Amino acid sequence: MKTIAITIDEGTLRSVDELIARSEHLRNRSAVVRTALREFAERERRRQAEERDRAVFRKHRGRLSRQARALIAEQARP
Repeated sequence: MKTIAITIDEGTLRSVDELIARSEHLRNRSAVVRTALREFAERERRRQAEERDRAVFRKHRGRLSRQARALIAEQARP
């Protein structure tokens, strides 16, 4: 684990302190900040992966549509 210095405005710090006061499993500010950063990083990784997937689908939309129509036509045959 590494120690870093960050600047947090008073309102955010007050919110963190309120979370700690109302929580049974959060013990200190550092734990709250670590959890929040971990969750943010995971959401951002997911968002980036979804954006890459969307770009691939946009690029290959025509081919995917043709393949889907072909599969549906194949299944519809008696």
